Amino acid sequence: QVQLVESGGGLVQPGGSLRLSCAASGINFGFSAMAWYRQAPGKQRELVASITSGHYTYYIDSVKGRFSISRDNAKSTVYLQMNSLKPEDTTVYYCNTFPPIREYWGQGTQVTVSS
Repeated sequence: QVQLVESGGGLVQPGGSLRLSCAASGINFGFSAMAWYRQAPGKQRELVASITSGHYTYYIDSVKGRFSISRDNAKSTVYLQMNSLKPEDTTVYYCNTFPPIREYWGQGTQVTVSS
């Protein structure tokens, strides 16, 4: 059974930082490209950042220079370091493979950026 468990979200002031973690089980993590996604209410889920098994990374323009995706294959965990957070980053963040597999979506972790 595949499980992707996100954690690390919370409330932070604009300009602050958070580090999200996603612990994976039930998949061949070391060979899987992984990604972080986010979905605001009433909007489609969007890709935020991805990382291949070879540690090549991709970011959407709105987070370039502020977010950093990384992975620890020994721990089957993918991370998203988020710096210089903005109110528009407020939403639920999810991890999944890249491309995503519908059955793998977890509960996500809420990130709220507000003063």
